[in-house]
Amino acid sequence: MTATFGPARWATEITKMLNLVFGPEHFPIDVVAIAREYTAQRFPGDAITMVEGADLPNFDGALYRAPVGKSGWGIVYNHALASRGRINFTLAHEFGHYLLHRAAHPNGIRCSAQDVVQWDTAYGQIEHQANQFAATLLMPLDDFRRQIDPRVPVDLDMISHCAERYRVSLIAAILRWLVYTERRAVLVVSRDGFILWSRASEPAAKTGTVFRTSGAPIEIPSQSLAATQDQFVDGRAGILHGPGVWFGEEVREMTIFSEQYDFTISLLLLEDRDRYIPLDAEDEPDTYDCFMGHGSS
Repeated sequence: MTATFGPARWATEITKMLNLVFGPEHFPIDVVAIAREYTAQRFPGDAITMVEGADLPNFDGALYRAPVGKSGWGIVYNHALASRGRINFTLAHEFGHYLLHRAAHPNGIRCSAQDVVQWDTAYGQIEHQANQFAATLLMPLDDFRRQIDPRVPVDLDMISHCAERYRVSLIAAILRWLVYTERRAVLVVSRDGFILWSRASEPAAKTGTVFRTSGAPIEIPSQSLAATQDQFVDGRAGILHGPGVWFGEEVREMTIFSEQYDFTISLLLLEDRDRYIPLDAEDEPDTYDCFMGHGSS
C-alpha cells in the first residue's frame, strides 16, 4: 500500500537515501536510475520499469501503467524537447505522479497545459503536487542555500551555476531561489511587450512589489531592458533603473532573451527594507508550479 506522504516528504525521504549512499555532492540527480531502483526496492512488482522518449504532441510527459499481462509503470517524455533541464524536470515530475497519484489514477496520467492552468480542477491540484515534488527532489533547499546565501545579492551567473549543478532550466533555478531568498526580488517573463507571468520573493511581496497577472494585461516599461528586444545588449550583467521605471524605487534589471522559446526573462532586484507594512497577498494561481511543469527553459 502506498504511504500517504506529501510531495515534500517523498522528496526528502529520497534525498536522505542519496545523501547516505553518495554523500552531499550527488548532483545532478540521475532521475531515471533513481526512479527505477527506488521503486523496485520500495514497491516490488509495481515499480517503474520503463523510461523512454516518444512523440507526444502538446505534452511534455506521461505516466503509464504497463500493458495487460505485465507489471509496473512507465514514464514517457516528449523527445522533441530541446532543453535538457526541461526533460530532467519532466522526468522528476512524472516520478512524483507515480509516488503520489498512481493509486487514484490506475490508468496513468497524461497532463496538458490546459489541465495545469485550471486550478479548480483535480488535475490542476495533482500537477501542483508533482511540481512540488520535482523541485524539492532536484533542488533541495539546504544544498541551494550552500550555493547561494539567502542574504547575498545575486546575479544571473550565480543562478546559472545552480541550474547546471541541478540540471534544470534557468527559470526553474530562479524560481527555487525565490522560495528562500531574503532579498527583495521579482521574476518577470514577458513576450511582445506584455508580462506573461511573474513571481516575487516573500520579502518583495510583503512590500507590495509584485505584478498581478490574473487581471488585465500588464505592459512592460518602455525604458526597461526587456522592452528593447535587442539581443546584442548585455542584459545579463544588468542595469540600474531609477524610480518610476519598474516600480517607484530603484531597481536593478537583469534580462535574457530566449530565442528558442520566444520570451524574455527579467530578474528584478530591489534594495532591502528594514521596516515595511506587511500586505496580504491576493489569491491567484501559483505561477511557479504552473510554469515549472510546462514550458520552463
